Amino acid sequence: MSDIIIETRQVSKLYGMRREDAMGMLRKGATKEDVLKETGVTTALYDISLQIPRGKIFVIIGLSGSGKSTMIRCFNRLHRPTSGTILFDGIDLMKLSKQELREFRRRKVAMVFQSFGLMDHRNVLGNVAYGLEVSGMDRGEREQRAREAIELVGLTGWEEAMIDSLSGGMRQRVGLARALANDPEVLLMDEPFSALDPLVRKDMQFELLSIQRRLWKTVIFITHDIDEAFRLGDIVAIMRDGHLIQVDTPERMSTSPANDYVRRFIDSADKSKVLTVRNIMITPVSLIKPDDGIDHALRVMRSNAISSVYVVDNQMKLTGILTLLDAVRAKRDNIELSRIILRDIAKTSIDASVEEIMPLAVESPYPLTVVDEEQRLLGIVTKASVLSSLL
Repeated sequence: MSDIIIETRQVSKLYGMRREDAMGMLRKGATKEDVLKETGVTTALYDISLQIPRGKIFVIIGLSGSGKSTMIRCFNRLHRPTSGTILFDGIDLMKLSKQELREFRRRKVAMVFQSFGLMDHRNVLGNVAYGLEVSGMDRGEREQRAREAIELVGLTGWEEAMIDSLSGGMRQRVGLARALANDPEVLLMDEPFSALDPLVRKDMQFELLSIQRRLWKTVIFITHDIDEAFRLGDIVAIMRDGHLIQVDTPERMSTSPANDYVRRFIDSADKSKVLTVRNIMITPVSLIKPDDGIDHALRVMRSNAISSVYVVDNQMKLTGILTLLDAVRAKRDNIELSRIILRDIAKTSIDASVEEIMPLAVESPYPLTVVDEEQRLLGIVTKASVLSSLL
């Protein structure tokens, strides 16, 4: 099984009569506005080539008119591209018959809309089970599957409730449960949380992350909110005027934007949620071994003009920190170095976000030590490096 579940190759979607003329202009570098003015053709997508990994959350972000919603509707053939190829597990979606396309939509993909798309005359259980009912599944089995999906989204006990009695967040959970009940390989989500208030929206984002990590479904998520994109996305694609501008991890996109447009787009993002310790840690310049003497420790501190050293063994496993004051006291009182090493020190992992470590960095009297699973020292994080990362 390939690691890539969906691949697009030079996909374009144009609306209007003079599509060939428009394509010619686009190939020569004409803008969306110029094409519309000259030919009357609207460029929804142009020359989109990307790969979507299996089992990840792939977020497509862009302003209104960027083509993001058109793109996601091409993945289930609600929109047929003007040109190009879309492969799902290596199968060309453009070549599916009507029956094959119906089966593909029923079994492989499910869509969650911003407007919920629920039926007021059905209760929660009836809404969640609807897709299974349409597919011909018998009542006992479909209701069992629906109850499992309802439990997954945290609505157990609400099975008999009518839709008009639910809050916006609960309705979106019903929509998500309905999509999950069919056990699709891919969830398509078109700005599903944008109508929710901020607190409920954050709850739903956390819920989606939790469910995806449990089920390892592939999720393709559309948003116009850069913070939401960076909070959810394993990979983020930025679109503009029907063009794909950059596809990258949130971390790399923040540190290496493709151009000024991307840089401006992400300037409003909360970088503490995106950047990780890997981006801000520095290499410690003062290291000693547990069997080094006090005089050597003092010499290292003096030569580097610092007031502490990190104690590591031959495999670079962290033992602790030795401070200047403790070293001076040990020399005066003839105390062994091993007895004065501070071993209870703040540690973090290389993949922790800046947001996660900020409280620890503020409270710790020493720089945070960055260690791997074997407790090997990888670097340190100072208060200054945390603050500078947010500027």
